[in-house]
Amino acid sequence: MTKTILRALRGEVLPTPPIWMMRQAGRYLPEYRATRAEAGDFLSLCYNSELAAEVTLQPIRRYGFDAAILFADILLLPQALGVDLWFETGEGPRMTTVTTPDELAALKPTEAIHETLSPVYETVRILSRELPKETTLIGFAGAPWTVATYMIAGRGTPDQGPAHALKAADRATFAGLIDRLTETTVEYLSMQVKAGVEVVKIFDSWAGSLQGQDFHDFAVEPARKITAALKARHPGLPVIAFPRGAGERYAGLHATIGADCIALDDGVSAEWAAANVQTGGCVQGNLASHHMVTGGQALIDETRRITRAFSKGPHIFNLGHGITPDADPENVQLMIDTVRAGA
Repeated sequence: MTKTILRALRGEVLPTPPIWMMRQAGRYLPEYRATRAEAGDFLSLCYNSELAAEVTLQPIRRYGFDAAILFADILLLPQALGVDLWFETGEGPRMTTVTTPDELAALKPTEAIHETLSPVYETVRILSRELPKETTLIGFAGAPWTVATYMIAGRGTPDQGPAHALKAADRATFAGLIDRLTETTVEYLSMQVKAGVEVVKIFDSWAGSLQGQDFHDFAVEPARKITAALKARHPGLPVIAFPRGAGERYAGLHATIGADCIALDDGVSAEWAAANVQTGGCVQGNLASHHMVTGGQALIDETRRITRAFSKGPHIFNLGHGITPDADPENVQLMIDTVRAGA
């Protein structure tokens, strides 16, 4: 029997949608916090293949999700390209910046990334052996625009202002960085597939801040190139694209990107997305993450509403963004039980 998520990605309409959850291995789980403490710090956890596999497996053991997503971070790729990366406690990532032609030229060659990223591929190999046979293994990378926003600013920003400023002031350097990230993302994801992932997801967390032609040029087009290259190398590989914040621009993205599934944030209603996005293929989403904190009848009602709205087409149930550290693990179980009980 083909795995349920692979069936949905192929376009099958299932009586009960398969479920997984963005950031399902994370700080809301006590077992994750214990493993992270054992690792010492976040980056050490990402690069310790045994412990990264362990935290990937934890939510599968606890909840029986239909998919596991590789535990890693989108900023490991720029680190592999030679950028210094560290995490400030309570403040998030910090990195040396790439904002000039010389800094862009100083990045390591694409083929050099695999030395740094080899522990990630080993994590995939471990998971391929240890996951239950019915559980799909998802690999991922950050989309070029989103990764570039961190590389240009040296940190996360509320409005991606430094990246927009470089795009306006020195479009050639900005576009060159996007091209380098597009090329290296193909190589990174291709190696994940060779190691054993069955699906890949492209996370474009800051796509929504791109306007007009820039949305096409720097969100849609890199995702299209990555998807086309991966499918040429790995025929039949399913690709999920997540241009968060796209709003009405989600419509038509299956065709323009070539993705098998479009992941939706909670900024669009399931009813609108069923009529305008799901017509193109599988959709994933899109319960608001705050329900994992607040729970109760509102969680049940919203979960049922989303499941019903998407019931006539291929759908993978998920959140509209990652689960937050203050979520209650019991609410995750309530969500799963509600989906599997049927609308």
